[in-house]
Amino acid sequence: MTLKKRIFLLFFLSAFIPFISIFAISYYTIDSIFVNKINDGIRSNLQQVTSSLENSITNLNHVTQQLSYSGTLGKKLDEVLQPSSNIIELIEARDELKNELNVVTFTNPNIGLTLYYFQKEGATQFANFPIKDRFAPESLPVLFKSYGIAYYGPHISMNRFNDQLVLSAMRKVQLPQRDDVYIYVESGFRLTQNILGYNQYQGALSHLILNGEGQIVYSEIPETMKVGENFFSLSKSAAKDGISRDYHWFKEDSAQNWSVISVISQAKYQQEKNQWLLQILLVALFFLGFTVFLAWLLWKMVYKPLGLFHSEINGMSQNPQKAGSQTRTHIPEFDFLLGEFSNMQHQIGDLFKEVQQKEKIRADLEVEKLLYQINPHFLMNTLDTVHWLAVMNGQGEIDKLVQSLNKLLYYNLGKLGQVSTMEEEIDALRQYLVLQQIRYDFEFDVRISADDHVLQIPVPRFILQPLVENSLYHGLSDEGFIQIEVTLTKTLNILIQDNGAGMTEEAIQKLLNNRIAEHKKVGMGIGLNYVHRMLRAQYGDQAQLVIESELGTGTSILLILPIKGEDVRG
Repeated sequence: MTLKKRIFLLFFLSAFIPFISIFAISYYTIDSIFVNKINDGIRSNLQQVTSSLENSITNLNHVTQQLSYSGTLGKKLDEVLQPSSNIIELIEARDELKNELNVVTFTNPNIGLTLYYFQKEGATQFANFPIKDRFAPESLPVLFKSYGIAYYGPHISMNRFNDQLVLSAMRKVQLPQRDDVYIYVESGFRLTQNILGYNQYQGALSHLILNGEGQIVYSEIPETMKVGENFFSLSKSAAKDGISRDYHWFKEDSAQNWSVISVISQAKYQQEKNQWLLQILLVALFFLGFTVFLAWLLWKMVYKPLGLFHSEINGMSQNPQKAGSQTRTHIPEFDFLLGEFSNMQHQIGDLFKEVQQKEKIRADLEVEKLLYQINPHFLMNTLDTVHWLAVMNGQGEIDKLVQSLNKLLYYNLGKLGQVSTMEEEIDALRQYLVLQQIRYDFEFDVRISADDHVLQIPVPRFILQPLVENSLYHGLSDEGFIQIEVTLTKTLNILIQDNGAGMTEEAIQKLLNNRIAEHKKVGMGIGLNYVHRMLRAQYGDQAQLVIESELGTGTSILLILPIKGEDVRG
């Protein structure tokens, strides 16, 4: 046998034989589990339906008892039916009876149509709902009778405005003067329909209701099992479950001498088990296909090409600039990959040489940069000398200018890489404003308001100065003012407002996103674009920079910075 055939045979035997064995054992086990699961589910549903119907019938019994002569309403009915010459008293008695009857039905939501039926006249009175054209309780399917009360199985309501299924009961009122008066009561709106509609099999389960003699008084499958037929003659069995006319059935007897039967077709009964069997077969086919696929892959993945690749990779890891091997496997696909691998080795070698050259150039540039770099301390010491010369010569303006410039440069150059506080930012801003007020030939007012407990909160360096500089460079004139407010809520809020010329939305976007325009303008060379990028780098999406401006009115800039609990210092 060839290697290919051996691989296929071994994979088939090793994968399929264990699967067949497991399937055979699992089938009988799971078949038993499914049967028990389905039977238990149907019986649980059947018990629930039977219990709910029993409760509804018991409730009907209680209500009819209230309305009979032994109850208060029955006695009032007897008074109303007594002959009386006083029409007003008769009307009042009838109204009182109606009101009390409505109270009984209103306080019991599981009760629907309620009325008194006078059998001799075939008339009804005191109904709480309009009734259908002909009230004929003798045509209703009798479920059972007990102690002079007739209970009727599910039927269409006598309520003119309700065509739902209901249960009903009719009891003789037992009036002293009349023996033909009955109280008729139906179950509530949709109650019976909801009880019979309760099942966990999505409509696959149907119900039959039998009277004490086994006669079907209600059927949800009348085309197969009709009302009026004797169920036991159909099933030929008085057991609790069985199969009849391609239906599985399960019976639950009530203590009230009636029964409920749940029926499910053979197809629906077997559906879940058949679905499981189909899934197992699909899995078996998948395993067979996967086994064949693995065998094919193993046959294709021969040792020699893999060994050659391994050798080439080891050689490249030891010497990345080594030229690729010219060894070939005589398999076109592998030879192509080996050729590509060889080209990659050449490219990596070239990249190594290029990186080495760039590193040499970068080192040379660093040396050259150091040669031209001005020592910050030398610059500040020189400005300090200029300051003392200005003091000695009585040049107050020059002295003030040099001091502010010295402090600003110290803040800029002396704290590289360090975090600033809000207090230091405000102090640097004051020095910047001194320089600008000396430089400009117009007066402007800057008002700074900051809560004491925000001064020690850490912030990025140079975030205030660009915002104020924006106000100076965009239309501020004589009698202009800039209002700066720093407050603390759950965030650090910096609000800068001016009464300058304002800006368009296009100008605002240009300031935020155009780095070239920022560098070309006069000033410190730190603009809104710097603040925007700094916030993105430091806080991501947690910080906000909101600019609102109106031409001829002024500009408002709101900076919202997130803070941590440990950032708030006394």
